[in-house]
Amino acid sequence: MIAHIQGKLVEKTPTEVVIDCGGVGYLVNISLHTYGLLPTADFIKLYTYLLIKEDSHSLFGFVEKSEREIFKLLLSVSGIGANTARTMLSSLEPKQVINAIASGDVATIQSIKGIGAKTAQRAILDLKDKVLKLYDIQEVSLVQSNTNRDEALSALEVLGFVRKIAEKVVDKIVLSTPDATVENIIKQALKNL
Repeated sequence: MIAHIQGKLVEKTPTEVVIDCGGVGYLVNISLHTYGLLPTADFIKLYTYLLIKEDSHSLFGFVEKSEREIFKLLLSVSGIGANTARTMLSSLEPKQVINAIASGDVATIQSIKGIGAKTAQRAILDLKDKVLKLYDIQEVSLVQSNTNRDEALSALEVLGFVRKIAEKVVDKIVLSTPDATVENIIKQALKNL
């Protein structure tokens, strides 16, 4: 297993990077989340996961160790391969993936391209206990804040705000203060919209 790789960043695209380590260029697959966190410096370090199949060896890289751990958890679910897991981490922030699994939010996971209802339910069923234990999340507070989040979003839509934009603002508020009431979420969102 290759635990990390560091060297000179030679090429960079939203889906992959090439890192030169001692004259050898390693192609490393990345998520959009990692792409957004890549430093501007030429010298970088990525935590990696080496996926070995019969027909290929693929290296996946992450700026944060926590994202790599979530990636590995997602791979353990039947029906979720490396590219689907990478798409999940590109579509949602790692914390959003964790919260969606912990709170049983099928709709959020199903909103990711390539994830159907059955796969979303399987991911939640297989990973919910692991996520609650690993990240020491209180199940009740997540469900409560998820309900508050949904009510706040509905109210903001009624007030005329675009759901996509409102969702980003509300999600930041819920992540920073998970026990915020519906009223507090709406008030803070109105300040930021």
